[in-house]
Amino acid sequence: MTGEPIVRAATVEDAERLLAVYAPYIAHTAITFEYSAPSPAEFRARIAHTLEKYPYLAAEQDGEILGYAYAGTFIGRSACDWAAEASIYLRRDCRRAGLGRRLYTALEAVCRAQNIVNLNASVACADEEDEYLTRGSLLFHEKMGFRQVGEFRKCGYKFGRWYNLAWMEKWIGPHEAVPPAPIPFPALSRELLLSCGVRSGEPAPRE
Repeated sequence: MTGEPIVRAATVEDAERLLAVYAPYIAHTAITFEYSAPSPAEFRARIAHTLEKYPYLAAEQDGEILGYAYAGTFIGRSACDWAAEASIYLRRDCRRAGLGRRLYTALEAVCRAQNIVNLNASVACADEEDEYLTRGSLLFHEKMGFRQVGEFRKCGYKFGRWYNLAWMEKWIGPHEAVPPAPIPFPALSRELLLSCGVRSGEPAPRE
């Protein structure tokens, strides 16, 4: 690959390429507690549902998607509209190259522009690392400024083993007495997204 990676808004047309990033985590790790990969149609529906309100961002280089990050509903109650749950997945040969930081930094900037003030993350973890799960996700979130606020123990069973789920949070904006209403992602202008380091959702041609 010759070009520089960019971060852009994902679209439903990216579903199969995004799923190709995600599926190995389902099949070979306990990072996600899903057992089987969703169909492309189901994954397209997930992306479309997210984009109704929240950002879904893809890292792309020379037409190839290297990873993605998105925000989603936290709790699902009106009082929690100023909080969102963040998730990130990188192609496994693209980790530890700064791409995750770039994606999460852009995601935070967009969420802040939406008047979201809390980013939360649920991170799979274990008492001891094994071939399916390391402390990598926990350490990444800590480096990004998240702090662990709780842990559900032995709540996920995969590959014949029990895993824990850590809850982490990061405050990305002020908690005002009367907060401004959250802005849906589609209402953000292209110029505002560019200021957050995000290009429009137009896939680059593959080389």
